[in-house]
Amino acid sequence: RLQPLRAIHCFFDAADFTVRLADALHRRGWMSLLIDTRGRAPADSPARSLFDWRQQIARGQLHTLPMSYGSRWHAPGLRGDELALAGLAQEHDCLLLDAGHAPAWTPLPGAAHTLVIEATATQASLLHGYALLKTLSALGGAASVGLLGDAGACDRLQAACAQFLDPAFCRAVYSVADEVDAFAALAARMTSEENGPDGPQ
Repeated sequence: RLQPLRAIHCFFDAADFTVRLADALHRRGWMSLLIDTRGRAPADSPARSLFDWRQQIARGQLHTLPMSYGSRWHAPGLRGDELALAGLAQEHDCLLLDAGHAPAWTPLPGAAHTLVIEATATQASLLHGYALLKTLSALGGAASVGLLGDAGACDRLQAACAQFLDPAFCRAVYSVADEVDAFAALAARMTSEENGPDGPQ
């Protein structure tokens, strides 16, 4: 692998949003390993296994479900900084994590990170979104953040970022809330970001 491992952390209320992003990335030529860290796959999903994800890693054999966009892996409770992830995505263009909440989120060292945050007009959503932005800004390094959902909420998060966080980091925060197809816009941005977190100039 010549480029850094791509890790896309999706903070969505709707379980199907991560799949919609995986489909959009596939239309742009990327194969994703979608990791269900929140246990939101259907109970009868064939991707479930007698061995939990820790045992699968220890055995060196993931029990994944082939999908049109790549593969899906049931791994509830897996953290974004699980070091074994670096060796698990060799057949995929990116790891797409259906991620948990801000206090439990930490990035994988050495990976190229993208966060995608669904923002709504509720106070809880805005606080969660800002907590993620603040965490990522404090960590430094190459990363980008895509916002979607309520356009006003996305604007408020960008304004808070501009007021309180590092300006260089804030340039990597963008909104697709006004796009007709937010997932297609996200995929287009991600697949053209090979030259850095600020994307095409």
